[in-house]
Amino acid sequence: MRDRAGSGDDAMSLDLFKLEGRNVLVTGSTGGLGLAIGIGMAEAGARLILNGRRTGLIERHMEELRGRGLACAAAPFDVSDAQAVSEGVAKAEREIGPIDVLVNNAGIMRRGPLEQIEEADWNAVLEVNLTSVWRVSKFVARGMMARGGGKIVNLASLMSFGARPTTGPYAASKGGVAQLTKAMAVEWAPHNIQVNAIAPGYFASDITRPLMEDAKFDGWVKLRTPTGRWGEPRELIGAAVFFASAASSFVTGQILAVDGGWTANL
Repeated sequence: MRDRAGSGDDAMSLDLFKLEGRNVLVTGSTGGLGLAIGIGMAEAGARLILNGRRTGLIERHMEELRGRGLACAAAPFDVSDAQAVSEGVAKAEREIGPIDVLVNNAGIMRRGPLEQIEEADWNAVLEVNLTSVWRVSKFVARGMMARGGGKIVNLASLMSFGARPTTGPYAASKGGVAQLTKAMAVEWAPHNIQVNAIAPGYFASDITRPLMEDAKFDGWVKLRTPTGRWGEPRELIGAAVFFASAASSFVTGQILAVDGGWTANL
């Protein structure tokens, strides 16, 4: 049994995970894992800055979140457009406030055998999944440097560590995200900016629904994953809040697999 002093210490420790007063920009947050992470940030006290290209969808999410008493704002721009990113980040910081936490979540997939993938598809995947992580971070980090610190959380993948047939462009991009995370962490550590990445395993979402409905693939995932199931989007929130909060002030350059034990299983 804990005494009162111990309970007080626990309360102080939990304060490290609070995000009150923080502005958190999550790219590609109009659905899927990005929206789940964003909502988790808002539930931890942050003001969520929703991002995407579809302003109508952003507005609908904002209405729903505000109805739940959660703080949110909008920063619609295309992460693959350098000028749009530069202007979008500047506008967000001017009208909403400084971006304290950036979550680089936006991503796409193009499948096909490597010998048949069109160069346009290869370039599109690398542009959104990898180059945009550098691009958005570059503009956000400048403000963080001027203010004396910040947090960047990148979305890597199990395919940062391995690949499956027909996923070559995606695996290359996510392998790049893992290495870029380390490069950012090392270069920006003197500015008190911590940069880490989350590598999700197989998660249930609208995008993965066809895979879940494929009995053979679904069975393979469940057999290969020690927990025997797909992850739920909200199960990424704990890792994201940790990396976004003061609790991770001495953690940088790390790639955390949230995968139900996949990477530990031979």
